[in-house]
Amino acid sequence: MAWLILIVAGLFEVAWAYFLKTSKGFTQLGPSLAFLATMGVSMAGLGWSLNHLPMGTAYAVWTGVGAVGTALLGIWLFGEPATALRLGSIGLILLGIAGLRYAAGAG
Repeated sequence: MAWLILIVAGLFEVAWAYFLKTSKGFTQLGPSLAFLATMGVSMAGLGWSLNHLPMGTAYAVWTGVGAVGTALLGIWLFGEPATALRLGSIGLILLGIAGLRYAAGAG
């Protein structure tokens, strides 16, 4: 359950990054409030996971999920470049996440 909560918290990190961008420097009320809400959920999930998983592993996986998701969202929604180097680097982050999970055990 801790891994599932951690992954969901990482996905909420992607959401708050999206809302941070669309808030246009906190000048748009809706996205600004959505940013605060999704950031709160993301941090709460990370915090809960830290009670059940090693701190370094949980934090690295949380940021990795957020980094991969945010990079892919940028490519998909904002037309950011999808170069081979960029996609390969995203793949390496995914490998790192998988390696950390394997090293910590599946439980």
